[in-house]
Amino acid sequence: QVQLVESGGGLVQAGGSLRLSCAASGRSFSRNPMGWFRQAPGKEREFVAAINFSGESTTYANSIKGRFTISRDNAKNTVYLQMNSLKPEDTAVYYCAARLGVLVATIRTDYRYWGQGTQVTVSS
Repeated sequence: QVQLVESGGGLVQAGGSLRLSCAASGRSFSRNPMGWFRQAPGKEREFVAAINFSGESTTYANSIKGRFTISRDNAKNTVYLQMNSLKPEDTAVYYCAARLGVLVATIRTDYRYWGQGTQVTVSS
């Protein structure tokens, strides 16, 4: 059974940092793109960042570009999201996702597997 488990969320003050982790089990995703999405209360789930299988290609939402960095460790079957200069508007549940295709994707429906999410709350 494939599982994606996020960790690292929490409460942080504006301007602070958090590092999210997503550990996959049940199969290797070392040849697949992975991504992060987030969903704030009352809003649609939105794309945050994605990374290709090797880690050499990444793409980001404009709202977080320059502040967040996605990376991966294929030996650990884990993807990370380093979040710096956090803002109150970054408050959301953050989800890790994996897709079975080859290309990096920004659309939610392109992803096959999802984690349960981890809450990130940024206070002003």
